[in-house]
Amino acid sequence: MENFKPDEVTVTVALSACADLGELETREWIQACVRHQKGLYTDLCLRNALINVYAKCGDVKAARRLFDSLQEKDVTTWTSMIAGHALHEQANEALNLFTKMKEARKYSKSSMIVPNDVTFIGVLMSCSHASLVEQGKHHFRSMMEDYGLKPRDPHFGCMVDLLCRANLVKEAFDFVSKMPICTNPVVWRTLLSACGIDGNVELGTQIRQKLMELEPAHVGDSVSLSNIYATKGMWDKKMSVREQIKQRRAPGCSSIEVSGSGISEFVATDDDHPLRSEIYKVLESLVVCMKGSYGYSLKISCLEDC
Repeated sequence: MENFKPDEVTVTVALSACADLGELETREWIQACVRHQKGLYTDLCLRNALINVYAKCGDVKAARRLFDSLQEKDVTTWTSMIAGHALHEQANEALNLFTKMKEARKYSKSSMIVPNDVTFIGVLMSCSHASLVEQGKHHFRSMMEDYGLKPRDPHFGCMVDLLCRANLVKEAFDFVSKMPICTNPVVWRTLLSACGIDGNVELGTQIRQKLMELEPAHVGDSVSLSNIYATKGMWDKKMSVREQIKQRRAPGCSSIEVSGSGISEFVATDDDHPLRSEIYKVLESLVVCMKGSYGYSLKISCLEDC
């Protein structure tokens, strides 16, 4: 292994792994190896991987310096840098770079720098972060009409996020409803979260019903709806949803192994534990101790109702 010299493919894969893991120190070690191996640093795929790992590891300035130093750029180079700016909410930089990308394509007529669907994810994400609603709509239409690209779930998700951030929840709901097929629960949960901020009970109820069809076992959506009811003072509906949650979700359970006593299991709302009385006596003494030391106050009955 002492004479082993990684080629550009090996290093590119290693850098991609560093980007996914956010391993900046490992990236620096790999880059040092690259510098000492002649001819390797000139590979465009490898440089693209470096831009990607710089950006994902938080060093956007280093990514941009490397990007600006490159004479040759392909669609991956441009996309990696646009995505890097978008990832760190540098919307203006990302959108300005996208404009330069289109200009570079116009002057060079090169098929190597035609924006692809990944490019538009970065563009739409930037519009969302900057609350540029009309510009985001323009780019969404452009990717279909000018570039013949079919939107995927990430594009729809960016558009929903863009509209929700602008407090256009109803428009976001209509947008999702007109999508060919949307089975991505993340998109619907973005809408549900926006309904919570907006206090839109009617839409929240519809969206939660849709989520129950997609992921019936996910009780978090019902919790979100109950919170929407609470913000509007609809306590009866909130309690009704909470009761549904209790029926659908198994009670919380903890277990502990005590030396010589085997394993004891504790289940929420369990009144049948053989040591229930002893457990609550210990709990009461702990509460008294905490109250005396820290001024902490807790009613045991609250725990019994959990």
